[in-house]
Amino acid sequence: MTGSGTASYRRLGVAERRAQLITAALGLFAHRAPEDVSLDDVAAAAAVSRPLVYRYFPGGKTQLYEAALRSAADDLELCFAEPENGPLTTRLGAVLDRYLAFVDEHDAGFSALLQGGSVAETSRTGAIVDEVRRAAARQILRHLSVPDPGARLRMMVRTWITAVEAASLIWLDEGKRPPAAELRDWLVDHFTALLTVTAASDPQTAEVARAAFALEPPDGPMGDLARRVAPVVAGAEHLLPGLSG
Repeated sequence: MTGSGTASYRRLGVAERRAQLITAALGLFAHRAPEDVSLDDVAAAAAVSRPLVYRYFPGGKTQLYEAALRSAADDLELCFAEPENGPLTTRLGAVLDRYLAFVDEHDAGFSALLQGGSVAETSRTGAIVDEVRRAAARQILRHLSVPDPGARLRMMVRTWITAVEAASLIWLDEGKRPPAAELRDWLVDHFTALLTVTAASDPQTAEVARAAFALEPPDGPMGDLARRVAPVVAGAEHLLPGLSG
């Protein structure tokens, strides 16, 4: 073999070859549902033979899909890693910027991953997806500086992560509208609202909320939200008779 063929079939170490095949598969799964991708497609994308793909993934497409999903899940978990300093809304905004960039890049593959129902779906792929959600929840709780969160606070964080997933899928279905930056800001506002509502009935969350609010600058996202909400609730004094007049 000469030219590009020599480069395509050069000898690689086991780990390097396996990584090459996973990368090729991820590129295909990013924009096509798993059932629409064949091993021949992966082999062509990696510029190798189909038998070589089987040599590294004897379990066929299911095994390759699980490996590709694990790789994507590792990248997705990294989206939630952020230094634990500065205003909470700034940190959440940075996390969401990375998350939405991942969603944008992986597009149809992200939809297939979260919506399920793929013929390539197994109990292991479900476990991988669930672990990403749990890892994201742990990261968010770490940003809230809560080593031992109660049930209400855990539920609030997991509810928000579910809302972020759902919003991401709707965003893709709506042709990626509104722009990612607007979606990010709305999701940060959504977190603030959930935190505030939960704080109203849970002492632990109230303590967390007060500490988070104290670090927010007046010209930051939380201050902006407060100014936008004020006119909406301005006519609701009758709901607080003890504080009116």
